[in-house]
Amino acid sequence: MGHLTMSSKEALRPGLMKAVVKGKLTTRDVAKALRLTVRQVRRLRRRWEQAGTGGLVHRLRGRPSHRRLKAAVRERVRTLMTTTYEGLNDCHLTEKLREVEGVMLSRSSVRRLRLDLKRKAQRPRQAPRYFRRRLREPRPGQRVLLDASPHAWLGAQVPTFAALAAQDDATGAIVGLVFRPHEDLHGYASLLQQVFTHHGLPLELYGDRFGAFVRNDDHWSLEEQLADRQRPTQLGHAFDELGITYIAAGTPQAKGRIERLWATLHDRLTAELRLAGATTVDAARAFVPEFLADFQRRFAVAPRDPQPAWRPAPATLDRILACRYHRVVARDYTVSIPGRVTQLPPRCCTHGARVEVRELLDGRVLVLREGQVLAECPPPSGPFVLAPREARRRRRLAALGIRPPRIAPHARSHGPETPHPNPTLRPAPRRSPATPSTGEPSLAPRLCTRTLTPDPVSRGGHFY
Repeated sequence: MGHLTMSSKEALRPGLMKAVVKGKLTTRDVAKALRLTVRQVRRLRRRWEQAGTGGLVHRLRGRPSHRRLKAAVRERVRTLMTTTYEGLNDCHLTEKLREVEGVMLSRSSVRRLRLDLKRKAQRPRQAPRYFRRRLREPRPGQRVLLDASPHAWLGAQVPTFAALAAQDDATGAIVGLVFRPHEDLHGYASLLQQVFTHHGLPLELYGDRFGAFVRNDDHWSLEEQLADRQRPTQLGHAFDELGITYIAAGTPQAKGRIERLWATLHDRLTAELRLAGATTVDAARAFVPEFLADFQRRFAVAPRDPQPAWRPAPATLDRILACRYHRVVARDYTVSIPGRVTQLPPRCCTHGARVEVRELLDGRVLVLREGQVLAECPPPSGPFVLAPREARRRRRLAALGIRPPRIAPHARSHGPETPHPNPTLRPAPRRSPATPSTGEPSLAPRLCTRTLTPDPVSRGGHFY
């Protein structure tokens, strides 16, 4: 055994044994120094006198353990690791081996087998960094986190699509999950309808600065400047009506809890969808309830205050989660939004009256006046996606570098531009307070006056 390397504890033994033999130390002193019994020190002395320094090394060193895994079990786990459960992390693979294959192994054993195959970890551990963790809210439903993540959820063979999720901050449970081709207003409206219907209304929503939640433009109308507040988005109107506060995070780290959730879903949900044989988005949607039940059982935590803060959703929730437009009744008693025309019943109101048009999540169109429904238009026959209609017009103009002005109703004209009596006294175009002046003349106001006069169907409407 002399060729075996001694441990740090065993390296002290040769010197102490020499001191005992020479009478400089007693056996009891050596036993106290090595934290051994007197009988064990006597055994070490006899082995040192017989075999020298090699006799002080532990006799089991270099021999295989009696508790090591059997060769058949090791080969079976290695085969499953490279075939059926390829791509699963160590913890997830340990669960599958225990629950599906009946192989009782610890995570550390699975890790050693993975290292024997020289395979890298699915999620390598990063160096720890210090962040001040935000405490969870005490009550369920007090704060709900919202976010979306595009990912190859069904593998590389299926095009990438987005998953939109809602997570309760107090428990960490996923209270809503929908799949969409991309992150959009329709997806978030569907997600919120799912959360409000099954759980209730939360007190706060916490998300990023996505355009469906908050205004990210620098345009302020005169009314907005006087009110010192921009008009909210379509979902912002719904939040105000439902009494929900929306908090927009400035950085991804501010909503790190749901960002860490995506790391888990990218790993687990993708593997579970593959094991369930889901190859289409519809199959993935059908598998979501089963996955969420298993996820809550494994990862949800108990709240500090079990009293829920959820509020019951109103009966008119479908009218609230909708796009709103203000319109004027035409002479033929119709109101319209781009692509949709709704005929009003006779004697419900006069032409020229102002009404509100709401386009619902299911494609229906409601015409309301003072909270009463005047008419309803059925949903279109084909597929429908809820989106702000005039916002798309503004995006097209913004792509061309043109900013349409806010034109007062009495100043709208469809005729040729009337020249100013004194061109030298022509008023300068109005600028937004956030737009710096460059000192150079611009042709944008003249082009907007001639070619970008709002069309009749969008009169009286709002761009947001």
